[in-house]
Amino acid sequence: MFSNHYSVELVADMLSTSKSTVNSWIRKKTLKGTKPNGKTLIQKSELKKFDKLSFLFSKNKYKKPKPKKKWTVVELFAGSGGLALGFEKAGLKCLFANDIDRDSCETLKKNRPKWNILHKDIHKISDGEFKKLKGTDVVSGGFPCQAFSYAGKKLGFKDTRGTLFYEFARAVKIIKPKICLAENVRGLISHDGGKTLKTIINIMEEIGYKVIAPQVCQSIFYEVPQKRERLFLIGIKKGSGLKFNYPNKISEPYTVKDALKKGRLYKTNVPNSEYQKYTKRKQQIMRKVPPGGNWNDLPEKMKKEYMKGSLHLGGGKTGIARRLSWDEPSLTLTTAPAMKQTERAHPKEDRPLSVREYARIQTFPDNWMFSGNLNSRYKQIGNAVPVNLAKYIGYEIIRSLNKY
Repeated sequence: MFSNHYSVELVADMLSTSKSTVNSWIRKKTLKGTKPNGKTLIQKSELKKFDKLSFLFSKNKYKKPKPKKKWTVVELFAGSGGLALGFEKAGLKCLFANDIDRDSCETLKKNRPKWNILHKDIHKISDGEFKKLKGTDVVSGGFPCQAFSYAGKKLGFKDTRGTLFYEFARAVKIIKPKICLAENVRGLISHDGGKTLKTIINIMEEIGYKVIAPQVCQSIFYEVPQKRERLFLIGIKKGSGLKFNYPNKISEPYTVKDALKKGRLYKTNVPNSEYQKYTKRKQQIMRKVPPGGNWNDLPEKMKKEYMKGSLHLGGGKTGIARRLSWDEPSLTLTTAPAMKQTERAHPKEDRPLSVREYARIQTFPDNWMFSGNLNSRYKQIGNAVPVNLAKYIGYEIIRSLNKY
């Protein structure tokens, strides 16, 4: 069963607001909080007050579409396959995947030997190679965000040469898919004062694609036990007559317990796997941090020792010495779980999350193996789009294509 109570922090995440705002509602009694164990909790029924969370009380079940034909995808900047695997689970067929990272490509080859995987710098993929993929239904990819140089330029397609976005747009222009999809971090919205996103949309329009209003999807609403947000931009080929709707929120938040223990998400407890090691002293320090806690929970002497000069700097610094909680979704995974500023410690054990724990929080199946050394595997998983989030985006792509 899902919980009937949520923490202040989780309610703030669900409403895309701050903890202080939620606490102010509780003080003003516009939102009722309870303290069964000394910690403020909000009863689920209280959330009926928010239209944004009305889906929590809906009895309508999500209808998964079945592909009317074999819809195909070209995946650029594929990484370790979170987006591609999610699309496959939805019912899309991957024709081609590319990445510059050797280990990521080895990961893809190991798990999907029948996929056409190309380990190559996208700048060096010729127009001719892309022409062979012409007619693919979808081109997708998460190109790294880069600023453009605006000096004396109108910023058309040709003016963005040298950027990774240009390479993505070049592939789309040549392959001419019915739908193109770009995913990125939320920060792209405000990157360079919004100019970067505006330029991207203008160029997609220039090469023949109507861009649906970009949307930030919160993973916690798509069967992902993690507070991860991804920005999606969907382009529809002009003249195709297709429409696209982002998926409605479909699930209550899953927790770290759902990720690591047998239950709603997985049929078994998480398998044992390798993890980064703490020094003996750091292990002693982390032992003092309770589930869901951070450096603020350390004894004063230990706090000063661990924080050093950053102790009196501004900001909450809540990622430092952070231990996850069994009963909350994970914080957004980073590319390394033992970095001081963005700690991701196991809820109970005095260690960082392991590789398989990382993978489960990103909703990869246990049989999806990652290539490379330990740091590379963490990086591949930490950079991935959560598989279940990608699956629901994939369902909506299929729903759109089925009307073609």
